[in-house]
Amino acid sequence: MPIMATGSSSFPQFFPNPGLSPSLSPSNFIVQDFAVIMVIAAIMLIITYKLRQPMVIGYILAGMVIGPYTPPFTLIQSVETVNVFAELGIIMLLFVIGTEFPIAKLKSVSKTALIVGIPESLGTLVIVFFIAQALGFSLFDSVFIALAMSITSTVVTIKILEELDILTDRSSVLILGVLIIEDIIAVSALAILQSTAVAGANQSVSIIQITLSIGVVLAFIGSILVLGSKFIPNALDKVGKTNDYALLLIVILGLAFGLSFAASALGLSVVIGAFLAGVLVAESKTAAIAKVITIPLRDVFSALFFISIGALMDISLVPLFIVPAMVLILSSFASKLLIVIGILQFRRYDYGTSLRTGLGLSASRGEMSLIIAKGGQDIGAISSSVLPILGVVTVVTTFMAPYVIKFGNKVKFFSGADNG
Repeated sequence: MPIMATGSSSFPQFFPNPGLSPSLSPSNFIVQDFAVIMVIAAIMLIITYKLRQPMVIGYILAGMVIGPYTPPFTLIQSVETVNVFAELGIIMLLFVIGTEFPIAKLKSVSKTALIVGIPESLGTLVIVFFIAQALGFSLFDSVFIALAMSITSTVVTIKILEELDILTDRSSVLILGVLIIEDIIAVSALAILQSTAVAGANQSVSIIQITLSIGVVLAFIGSILVLGSKFIPNALDKVGKTNDYALLLIVILGLAFGLSFAASALGLSVVIGAFLAGVLVAESKTAAIAKVITIPLRDVFSALFFISIGALMDISLVPLFIVPAMVLILSSFASKLLIVIGILQFRRYDYGTSLRTGLGLSASRGEMSLIIAKGGQDIGAISSSVLPILGVVTVVTTFMAPYVIKFGNKVKFFSGADNG
């Protein structure tokens, strides 16, 4: 069956195209929009902090407040400005995630994490794909939704595990290993999906084109990891020896945005270039310093990304997506939970570890889900209903994740046989 790169779902269109205010120059509306975004975000973060809710919820709600589709009037002048902020946020967010994954760490991922992570991600993807098809989504909508729902939020999950002080727990170690596998699958799959969708924008996509897209992705990843790891870390170390942190920061940003541009030029997602840039930085001896000096940028740009997602949602239409969002949440939650528990029980882990690992990996969707949706929207491969549905999914699962993980941590079982 030929695969078409574009399609429409049975849900209403979500993104009108408001024009730019003629009374403001580009520099004026950028400054105004940025000021509004920061002020409203600060207010919403104070509220979510008081309510002890994750920051990502505050960011998304802030975006909804300032968005151009929120009555009675818009607080920002240009949707394009929001999209630019989102693109910058994606690059910085994936770059910082990449700095957590040096090549040695990727190689050291336990056998069990691989055995759990790959079938858990792919199994959930397949199940959610067919459910999305049953809900009336188009082919590409279903594929992007399935990929987004198969990935656990690394940021939210790690933060909850830290707050519960259980990062060293056996189940937490397993969760962290699987999160690495999921992030790599997500970044690679998004690059393949985007290049495939672009290639088939005006024609049917053949098996040869899909194979070519996969080949380009693998070649790009391989060349960066093999060749880049021989030269880039040493170059960064030489820059680090100058003790000029401003110079190091500029070089690091040049690497992150340079590889993102290279990926984009090859028809791939910028996220894979940004992620690989982070991996290369993690290989250098200056990795610890690099993390410290890029954390403020990560916080600012990741905030801008989540805010932009909220701003692109028409809250008046959100109620229309509650039902499909809840169906997707329940189906992906059940799929992940049952697959993880089943595999760990087969591996003879005790019931408590199996349950806690399953709940930890099933609870939350977040940054990667939204990045996948935004990636599909940017190339016109998905309909406008996908991003807001996944926005609802993110808010709901981020809210419930702490309670789900706490529940798993409180449940006690008699330990059985255990096999690493």
